[in-house]
Amino acid sequence: ALLLTHVNYRTGAMHDMADLTAKAHAAGVLTVWDLAHSAGAVPVDLNAAGADFSIGCGYKYLNGGPGAPAFVWVHPRHADRFWQPLSGWWGHAAPFEFTPDYQPAPGIARYLCGTQPILSMVALECGLDVFAATESIGGMAALRAKSLALTDLFIALVEERCAGHGLGLATPREHAQRGSQVCLTRAAPKELSGGSGAYAIVQALIARGVIGDFRAGDSSQHEDILRFGLTPLYTGFADVWNAVEHLHQVLATGEWQRPEFNQKHAVT
Repeated sequence: ALLLTHVNYRTGAMHDMADLTAKAHAAGVLTVWDLAHSAGAVPVDLNAAGADFSIGCGYKYLNGGPGAPAFVWVHPRHADRFWQPLSGWWGHAAPFEFTPDYQPAPGIARYLCGTQPILSMVALECGLDVFAATESIGGMAALRAKSLALTDLFIALVEERCAGHGLGLATPREHAQRGSQVCLTRAAPKELSGGSGAYAIVQALIARGVIGDFRAGDSSQHEDILRFGLTPLYTGFADVWNAVEHLHQVLATGEWQRPEFNQKHAVT
């Protein structure tokens, strides 16, 4: 099977799910799609794309919060063909018969694991209820249109207000190739021996109430990533304007160079 991430976590680049799935099938390969950064952020039609499996999390754009349950989707043509590798009693065909041998339940039920975390599921249900309420205003299509407008604005403002501070754009400009996040790059300035400063910039923004995150460049790159998720469900255009103004101030004043912003924490 071919495992692919629909929206890249480092760059926000989005694959063409239908095209890549068709190419994989032509080669006799099944597809598993990771929807961590796309479910709730962009329209996803797994059936139309011909996908075989997908996995994702509930704590990001689906608004379940930290600890929210994950999810798995299996095309009906495969549901009875595979065993869930993390099998548990909720996926048993007859969990209360307590037989010595494990027999998976028929259909999608076999992909359940253990007893569900009820409090976490309640929080996730509330988040999904908010999504359901958007159907009257166009649902995911309307949210996607707003997402693209938000990310377009963010990119334009950063390029206008933060020019000359070493920032680049890792996220594709083309709408069809972009999720709902904007990832900026920052190379290490020649006069800065300790790295790009991207981590400290993010920490300075967090202190101002602008919550982004930092991802280090890989071994082939010398640029670190500042990542900003713009969830269209509740992020407004004024939020984008204010966030970029804070970024401008952090860069223009050198605020990010303060010692407290350069102390590494467990969560970046």
